[in-house]
Amino acid sequence: MTSASFQQTFAEALRADGSRTGVSDHPAFAVYRNTVMRGCIDALEANYPAVSCLVGRDWFRSAAAIFASEEPPRDARLVAYGERFADFLARFAPASELPYLPDVARIDRLWTESYIAADAPHLDLEPLRQADPTAMTSWRLTIHPATRTFASDLPAFSIWSPSRAGEAVDGGLVWEPEAVLVTRRDHGVRVTPASPAVLSLVHACEAGLSLADAIRTTTDAYPGTRIDLLVALLVEAGAFASS
Repeated sequence: MTSASFQQTFAEALRADGSRTGVSDHPAFAVYRNTVMRGCIDALEANYPAVSCLVGRDWFRSAAAIFASEEPPRDARLVAYGERFADFLARFAPASELPYLPDVARIDRLWTESYIAADAPHLDLEPLRQADPTAMTSWRLTIHPATRTFASDLPAFSIWSPSRAGEAVDGGLVWEPEAVLVTRRDHGVRVTPASPAVLSLVHACEAGLSLADAIRTTTDAYPGTRIDLLVALLVEAGAFASS
């Protein structure tokens, strides 16, 4: 057996359902299997702290064990593990009475994606202040690699924010749709509430529209939007890259 084929066989045995074949017949193999499972569960718990806070550690780790048995890591970086965990929760019967849980998990995931995204210099406000307003209309603003957006039909941010900090959710929670803007600046990830106009402008720029067309798209959909304040907010948050 070559080294490559042994590694492949070993990995398949780790993901097996407990049946004993080949490599797994060795008495010490269970140690490796248990270590891998423990590592996956620990990684999910670290990557989804708001979800863990909401459901409790025992519930979370039981669900994580089922997910890990179905979805082994595909990336050596365990910080990136659990890409489809929110989708798993959406179909996980014990979570059916917690309809907000998948969206809370999605925000946890976006935090991670922003954290591990490629770096790039941010666009600053000063060049915008000094630029010729006529020339600016043809600009195409580049979304920073760490920028993410998400819109939920539920108050996902209001549930996620205290849960991420390990705190209880406010009993006076208003059950209405919420959206978030996720950015990374000064080596820190920021998750902030976002209006529909914010998401509209980000998505328009992401689609490659010129600044003029992105502004027109947003103001047509949301009349009365203060575009000057909106652009300044996005630049300050680090939503755009400088090139």
